[in-house]
Amino acid sequence: MIRSATLPLSLPEPPVSAHDRLRLFSGSANVPLAQEVARYLGIDLGPMVRKRFADGELYVQIQESIRGCDVYLIQPTCGPVNDRLMELLIMIDACRRASARQITAVIPYYGYARADRKTAGRESITAKLVANLITEAGAGRILAMDLHSAQIQGYFDIPFDHVYGSPVLLDYLASKQLTDIVVVSPDVGGVARARAFAKKLGDAPLAIIDKRRQAHNVAEVMNLIGDVSGKTAVLVDDMIDTAGTISEGARLLRREGARQVYACATHAVFSPPAIERLSSGVLEEVIVTNTIPVLEENRFKQLTVLSVANLLGETIWRIHEDSSVSSMFR
Repeated sequence: MIRSATLPLSLPEPPVSAHDRLRLFSGSANVPLAQEVARYLGIDLGPMVRKRFADGELYVQIQESIRGCDVYLIQPTCGPVNDRLMELLIMIDACRRASARQITAVIPYYGYARADRKTAGRESITAKLVANLITEAGAGRILAMDLHSAQIQGYFDIPFDHVYGSPVLLDYLASKQLTDIVVVSPDVGGVARARAFAKKLGDAPLAIIDKRRQAHNVAEVMNLIGDVSGKTAVLVDDMIDTAGTISEGARLLRREGARQVYACATHAVFSPPAIERLSSGVLEEVIVTNTIPVLEENRFKQLTVLSVANLLGETIWRIHEDSSVSSMFR
């Protein structure tokens, strides 16, 4: 006679709260920022092994159960861009294969964003290519900050939350109690960003620099539209890369009679020779955020780095709780 084995009684587990389903992991690109976000949320960063094989291949292993969890992966795709991007893709794939309920890629700085359209023949739209890679890896949602072009959101067919670093920058500028402010866009493409910034600074007047770019990372300032004479000029951009645009713009503003010149940007890319240009004395202060880590050797006396950890943490919590994110910026 064949007897069937008696299985032990399996009691149902108690329901898991939404807070218990929240998991936060960090790639190697900006661990200090991820730790700040975790402190804001009142949780610990999830344990994870990251290593590199002898031939340069990356390896990632999640070291806790995330089955049925909502996972948030913090990884700006800053330099070295290809390594950071590949690590993010591997993290997403690892979480998908570990049966995460939803995977949100938190990308404080979205690399490859400057090639967002075709301006000549036979060139790639890398912003779209990266969107395809992240989606195909298994991300179900994206949270990014200050995209180089807002249209990049349309390259994704999954929910995309786009937040801005301007509230952090504006709070800091307000604490300085500057007078006679004029907000300056360093090029025509940044006018919408500068106009929104000026509106939040008590409807400050707006000026625009007419810039002609002859090659990538090479800027030539041609003309200024607006009045900055005797005023405090605040240059506003999404990123500072080689600082050619910002430094040449600051020199033009000085020549046009600006009393003081400040530079504000969310992303401190700081490719050489940015530090030499920014620390030359043409700017009173360079104000950036920590979406990209600023190395100690890249710091100079005019530099101020503000944290966006609370902003990202609050956004993550609102996404997790299915509450409004857009109301944060009204």
